[in-house]
Amino acid sequence: MNVVVIGAQWGDEGKGKIVDFLAAQSDVVVRFSGGANAGHTIVAGENTYKLHLVPSGIVYENTRNILGTAMVIDIEELFKELDTVEAQGLDWRGRVFISQRAHVVLPKYKKQDVDMEAVRRNPIGTTGRGIGIAYAQKAHREGIRVIDIVDPASFSELSDEEKTYLEPYVERLTEMSVDITALMAENRGKHVLFEGAQGILLDIDIGTYPFVSSGYSAAAGAAAGGGIGPKNLDRILGVCKAYTTRVGNGPFPSEFTPDRDGELESIVRELGREYGVTTGRPRRCGYLDLVALKYACRTNSIDSLVLTHLDVYDEMDRVTACVAYSCDGKEIVDFPASVKTLEKAVPVTKSFKGWKSPISDIAEFDALPQNAKDYIAFIEDYTETSIDIVSVGYQRDQTIVRKKVWSR
Repeated sequence: MNVVVIGAQWGDEGKGKIVDFLAAQSDVVVRFSGGANAGHTIVAGENTYKLHLVPSGIVYENTRNILGTAMVIDIEELFKELDTVEAQGLDWRGRVFISQRAHVVLPKYKKQDVDMEAVRRNPIGTTGRGIGIAYAQKAHREGIRVIDIVDPASFSELSDEEKTYLEPYVERLTEMSVDITALMAENRGKHVLFEGAQGILLDIDIGTYPFVSSGYSAAAGAAAGGGIGPKNLDRILGVCKAYTTRVGNGPFPSEFTPDRDGELESIVRELGREYGVTTGRPRRCGYLDLVALKYACRTNSIDSLVLTHLDVYDEMDRVTACVAYSCDGKEIVDFPASVKTLEKAVPVTKSFKGWKSPISDIAEFDALPQNAKDYIAFIEDYTETSIDIVSVGYQRDQTIVRKKVWSR
C-alpha cells in the first residue's frame, strides 16, 4: 500500500512527526521532493532529530529510506546530517538510498540564490540554500544528477571546479545510488510512505506564486518523484495545524495583527514553538485558514486530514477560524490565484468556545472535550474531508488515531 503525506498549508505543519509515527509500520519511506530548505523535527523519547534531507523513517532500524527523483540534494549537507544522526545513535548505513535521477546542489548555486534574492522584483524570503537555482538548472537541462557523479564517463565531462567539489563523495554516492523505479517495483505490495516537503500553498504550480518553493509540494509529486505511477497512490493524507503559520514573504490573509488580536501571535508562537527548523526564523502565525485548507483538499484529492498542534489552544477562551475573505467589499470563499487579491484580503472569522483544559494526555477521540470535538467537526464539514488523526503533543504517543491508515 502506498500512502502519501503532504503539508496542507504553508509548511511546518508537523509532517515529520506524522511520518515518523506512520513509519513504525512502513517498509520504505520516500522523500519525493525539495531539498535542504525543508526541516522536519522528530521527537522520540528523550531524543530530538532535526532532519532536512534525510527521510523521517530514518529512526526505525528496519525501514529503508529513499531520497527521490524530484529532490535537489546538497551532498555536503546530506553527509553532515547523516553523521549527526549516527552520532545520536542511529545506524543508517545500508538503509539510505538516493535516486540516480535526483539533481544536486553545488556551492555556487547558493551564492547565486542570495544574489538573485537581492535584486528580485518580489523578494521571496529564500533560505539561500541554492534550491531554486538547482531547479532552474534542471529546467534549463544544465543540471547535474547523481548518475552523472557515479558514472565515470559522465563525471569526466564535468568542469574541473565541479569535479574537485564532488570527488570526495563519489564512492559514498555510488554505494547509495539506486534506480528508484526498479527498487519500488521490488517493494510492490509493501507499506511505502511518501513524504512531501513544505506545503501545498508553496507548490510551484498551485501555491501562492511567486512566493512559493521551486519544487513539487503537491501529492501528484509523490508519483513523479517516487518512481511509481499516479494510479498506484492508494491514500493521501494532508497535515494541517489547528491554526496557520508561514515563513518568509508572501500573502497571508488570516495572519494575526496586533490591532485586532493583541499578543495572540506571540502567545501562539511560543506555545507552538513556531521557529524554523532550518533557519530559526520566527514563523508568522494566524487563524486556521479554512478557505486555503479546502483548496488544498480539492487540489490534492486529500482522503483525510491530520490535525496537529490542537493542544496549543488548551488555555484559550475562544478559538477562531477564517471561513472567508473580504476584499474590496466582496466576500470570497474560493482561494484566489491572484496574489494581489490575497494581499488585500482580510479574514472573515467564526469563533468557537475554547475547552480550557489540557488534552496532551488524552489517547481516545471520545475523551476530548466537547468544544474541541466541535471545532474538529466544523473543520471537517467546511473542508468536506475527515480528520482521521489528531496530534496533541510532540511525542509519538500523543497521537489520537480515529481511522487506521494502513488499511484500504
